Amino acid sequence: MSRGPDGETGPMTIHFPFDNTYARLPKRFFARIAPTSVTAPRLIRLNRDLALRLRLDPDRLSCPEGLELLCGNRVPNAAEPIAMAYAGHQFVPQLGDGRAILLGEVVDRDGIRRDIQLKGSGPTPFSRRGDGRAAVGPVLREYLVSEAMAALGLPTTRALAAVLTGETVLREMMLPGAVLTRVASSHVRVGTFQFFAVRQDVEGLRLLADYVIGRHYPQAAESDNPYRALLDQVIAAQADLIARWLHIGFIHGVMNTDNMSIAGETIDYGPCAFMDAYDPATVFSSIDQHGRYAYCNQPRIGLWNLTRLAEALLPLLFEDEEKAVAEANEALGAYSGKFEAAYHAGLRRKLGLLTKREEDPTLAGDLLRAMAENQADFTLTFRRLSDAAAGPEADEAVRNLFINPLAYDAWAARWRERLSHEPQDGASRQAAMRAVNPAYIPRNHRVEAVIQAAVERDDFAPFEELLMVLSQPYEDQPAFAHYAEPPEPHERVHRTFCGT
Repeated sequence: MSRGPDGETGPMTIHFPFDNTYARLPKRFFARIAPTSVTAPRLIRLNRDLALRLRLDPDRLSCPEGLELLCGNRVPNAAEPIAMAYAGHQFVPQLGDGRAILLGEVVDRDGIRRDIQLKGSGPTPFSRRGDGRAAVGPVLREYLVSEAMAALGLPTTRALAAVLTGETVLREMMLPGAVLTRVASSHVRVGTFQFFAVRQDVEGLRLLADYVIGRHYPQAAESDNPYRALLDQVIAAQADLIARWLHIGFIHGVMNTDNMSIAGETIDYGPCAFMDAYDPATVFSSIDQHGRYAYCNQPRIGLWNLTRLAEALLPLLFEDEEKAVAEANEALGAYSGKFEAAYHAGLRRKLGLLTKREEDPTLAGDLLRAMAENQADFTLTFRRLSDAAAGPEADEAVRNLFINPLAYDAWAARWRERLSHEPQDGASRQAAMRAVNPAYIPRNHRVEAVIQAAVERDDFAPFEELLMVLSQPYEDQPAFAHYAEPPEPHERVHRTFCGT
């Protein structure tokens, strides 16, 4: 891949306003590697709104020259492509970006620094004998789910573009290849800290921690112990994020330490899925044989991962190991309280409760138990409850979701008594609940249908339509009401797969 005298590959004139801070760290933090060219790229979709937010020209990115950048055939001016080094609890001492290359960083229109990464862009020194490529199915899944999460209001990586490569990749079968252009606040993970900790590289740990503080948690620098403040803030961010996952029925599927972002964003949408019927033991990932990452286990695994972060940070917390361990344990001890506070506050909002009462967690827990016992759809129950909040005449739509509608009736009587102590009127309560209880989520059978159409028929119209519906999850969309419905028994998808 040749470069012109201005440092740009070929005759490109599209400008990426890169300012690459991570690439200025010591060379042991990453490997410099260029993307691998592909034969016949074709744009599936460009996220024009996100491009504008990143101060990029979507018209230029949509043209043939822009496509060359988005597939990795050309490297933009001022890019410094790297594969980041990191570890993971099952891949210590080294994992790293095996099929992703960070092109560089831009500062968006809100003044926030963002990584721009190509995923599926070819092998790197961290590929562990893999081909470094991605099939179109996982690319479409990540595009759909990450953009749905953004529309739902959760912290997440974003999808800037999806491109077909014109090549095939071998997984269980030959599949069309694709590249995803991913945008993140950063790609630093818990596993990045583990990478240096396992090597007893305290200087590397300090450089990384200082980098994360400067980029994500600048207020921590003002603390007497900035590294303790960093740990506190990452713990708070993760507790809040995982609580919000539970509020929408999201199951990440592979919560390894290398898939936990230090920035508090949802990252790495591999075997992820959303629940249909509420069951706290729900697992989708084909590799999760024992339910480690089941819906109900996500808070516990969040703490497990944060404990690994705290262990990595021990040399920075105090020189005295005993004091460092005590400091780490004190920080980790706050996790459960932070999670419970965020989780129950979110449940109160979902139930239309603006004030706080001691019995509220029991009220919410009893609804969830009744939903589980009666196979009630998680998303639809709360959405229809939003309308029932305006008056009991809308109860029928909710109770029909329960195998035994009397279970709902008994709970609803208690709920209405609780609502009688709230200050807002029914219409205001309904509007507030509709703003937090979505009608549309990326239901797994819909996502799989989109992937099937793309793989088997080269048809991306279903992808475009589902993406459009998911962009307004809290709005009624009568023409697309069927997208809100749970799957029929023959449509249910019970297993999802990693995109490796």
